[in-house]
Amino acid sequence: MTGARPALSRRLRLMGIAISLSAASLLASVPASARGPDGIADIAEKVIDSVVNISTSQNVEAKGGGNNREAMPQLPPGSPFEEFFDDFFKNRRGGAPKDGDKSGEMQRRKTNSLGSGFIIDATGVVVTNNHVIADADEINVIMNDGTKIRAELVGVDKKTDIAVLKFKPVKPVNAVKFGDSDKLRLGEWVIAIGNPFSLGGSVTAGIVSARNRDISQGPYDSYIQTDASINRGNSGGPLFNLEGEVVGVNTLIISPTGGSIGLGFAVPSKTVAGVVDQLRQFGELRRGWLGVRIQQVTDEIAESLNIKPARGALVAGVDDKGPAKPAGIEPGDVVVKFDGKDVKDPKDLSRVVADTAVGKEVDVVIIRKGKEESRKVTLGRLEDNEKVQQAAAKTKEDPAEKPVTQKALGLDLAALSKDLRTKYKIKDSVKGVIVTGVDGNSDAAEKRLSAGDVIVEVAQEAVTNAADIKKRVDQLKKDGKKSVLLLVSNGEGELRFVALSVQ
Repeated sequence: MTGARPALSRRLRLMGIAISLSAASLLASVPASARGPDGIADIAEKVIDSVVNISTSQNVEAKGGGNNREAMPQLPPGSPFEEFFDDFFKNRRGGAPKDGDKSGEMQRRKTNSLGSGFIIDATGVVVTNNHVIADADEINVIMNDGTKIRAELVGVDKKTDIAVLKFKPVKPVNAVKFGDSDKLRLGEWVIAIGNPFSLGGSVTAGIVSARNRDISQGPYDSYIQTDASINRGNSGGPLFNLEGEVVGVNTLIISPTGGSIGLGFAVPSKTVAGVVDQLRQFGELRRGWLGVRIQQVTDEIAESLNIKPARGALVAGVDDKGPAKPAGIEPGDVVVKFDGKDVKDPKDLSRVVADTAVGKEVDVVIIRKGKEESRKVTLGRLEDNEKVQQAAAKTKEDPAEKPVTQKALGLDLAALSKDLRTKYKIKDSVKGVIVTGVDGNSDAAEKRLSAGDVIVEVAQEAVTNAADIKKRVDQLKKDGKKSVLLLVSNGEGELRFVALSVQ
């Protein structure tokens, strides 16, 4: 047995070598995005010179004299830090007022801020966040070697918080390319490079924590969430995959302290690339416009409309001058597909419409009364300066004499009279049955119906008096329906759908 041991040892060593070679071969065949952080140093070295700091300055009006003193920390008398803080806050104020200064006199004061950006074209084209350069009087690009160059603003898009700058390089510069953010996988390694806390180019790494995040920052939210450390000053900097491609623009964090807690968000490159192309070409965004107001299809609304499962974007209103009107799209329709792309919720529709070229004729698939239909729509252009209509203010005074003719669904209902139109400021164009009171314990109160709302339709049929509503609700109960769909208008004529329980 003793003589067999050396041979056994040799076989084990050979097996170990074979296993190591097999593992190395297997590792080589695995894509870079799945191999972990081994290649981060190589990628960082490759792209670091393409990442720049963005320095801005702005002249602001400030009151002179002692009336504009910033709050200074309260320190014990004789504290060793007292002199330091006194000098610091005087400098922040631009020094003590000079002889002859008048208290309250307006003075010019320069403020500075720092962010990040990255070069996408060797001719000197830089992408950053709009909030990094907003209202700046002067913008400078600071290269990785410290070279500072004046930059000009090409264009901004406030809705995606993207800005494009242009500068004249004093020597050849490196540019980076956009990757495909749609191909990102959860858990994939990514690298954030930027200017956190004004420290200069810094590299952090993490994974993709989530995709398509909607955090209510804008109408086209579809953020990449990452735990790669993103802090103040990283705004506008790039998020790289392990191929060295930009897959996102680091835009914001969620943090109670202002520092990274692993909740960073980046605008995906698919969105950024389209915005940048338009800003470079036109200096502005030219988004598609369908001309509808939309809302979520809840489970209750889906049940009322015979849609299973709940999906799509419910059309709550149609602009009389918009493209949807001549195409035959009506309130109550549910858009489930647009230009060949599935629409799961209202955000999907908003994004795909905005990304579609102005003037393009597209197929829109809707569900109307339980059946799919197709409409052809030629998109218009969304005007960014269009005014957002505000709901009319409603008086809270109780009517001296309640003109209630019917109760249903926890609502006090009445026919629209001239006096009620005046009291609740209802436009003459609004037709239907007015709500004059709401039971506080009802589903209607929970769904935020209130006195002054006007019920226009019940179960997609027009109503003109309270008896119509009672009749329709009673019939739906007999048919075994769990909820009823109401089309409700405010005093200005803005429509929305509300599903109320009939149980």
